[in-house]
Amino acid sequence: MFYRFIFRAFFQKLDPEFAHELVVAGLKAARILGLLRAPKPKHSYPVMGLNFENLLGMAAGFDKNGQLIRELHALGFGHVEIGTVTPRAQPGNPKPRLFRLPKNRALINRMGFNNEGADVVAERIRTLRNSGVPLPVIGINIGKNKDTSAQDAASDYELAANKLAPLADYLVINVSSPNTAGLRDLQQVDALRPILTAVLKVSGSTPVLLKIAPDLATSDIEAVTALVNELNLAGMVATNTTISRANLIAESNTGELGGLSGPMLQERALEVLDLIRAALAKDKTVISVGGVFTRSDLQQRIDRGADLVQGYTGFVYGGPAWAKSLTR
Repeated sequence: MFYRFIFRAFFQKLDPEFAHELVVAGLKAARILGLLRAPKPKHSYPVMGLNFENLLGMAAGFDKNGQLIRELHALGFGHVEIGTVTPRAQPGNPKPRLFRLPKNRALINRMGFNNEGADVVAERIRTLRNSGVPLPVIGINIGKNKDTSAQDAASDYELAANKLAPLADYLVINVSSPNTAGLRDLQQVDALRPILTAVLKVSGSTPVLLKIAPDLATSDIEAVTALVNELNLAGMVATNTTISRANLIAESNTGELGGLSGPMLQERALEVLDLIRAALAKDKTVISVGGVFTRSDLQQRIDRGADLVQGYTGFVYGGPAWAKSLTR
């Protein structure tokens, strides 16, 4: 209740991206002051040969550069997926590019893979791992640079994977963001195959997963899942944000371009989860994302066959106690 009051009275009046920067600074300060500490693990859930403290993770996009891994761990996330990280640093799309839809408890973003680049992020994660502090499972989500052509995309993914896979507990190939022109076209099997093959060539023993969009047709989901089976990836992350605006309550930002996240993704995320789980080999991992807000939402994903679950928008609207409220 207190967070909701603060959100409405303060954060909701700020530019969303500036508010995010304040949250980043606040979480860092809280950890330095000893107000945030790594939890003592009570459980261990084995997935992909890794041990997860709980089944809920922070989805990619919140911590793009791996700056908040310890803080998010202290807030109750069993894994943190950082990124999307591209081979070279890039500023992303012009601002404003992040929008709240409070009546819908939703967000629209068109960030465009703004990040510090693979070299900077790799050094940050290397330093963190060498520090000896308790850490959650760390996933690294990788993408191509905006100015890299679709024809050269595989080389970008390979370069990012080569730098980051040795430091990641698992790696996620992101070809499903709607905010980089032409990126979603790479979900077509003929375009996707060389990307997956290139990443697998340099990833070593690090599990590699593929993240897909909720807007794919059933036949495309089945084709992509078959390719994941064929190339023996570790699994899939489903889903990214949607370009659909179905079932939205009208408010000032509903017409903004970008990827939509929030409760309205729940139905489609479950449909995609069912499709993937039915077609994916039983030993493969499925991480379900999209529309997770409550403990029952999380349990529903597990009951429907997800091995792990992620959230982002639920955390934005639920506040710092959100993850622990879902996993206690």
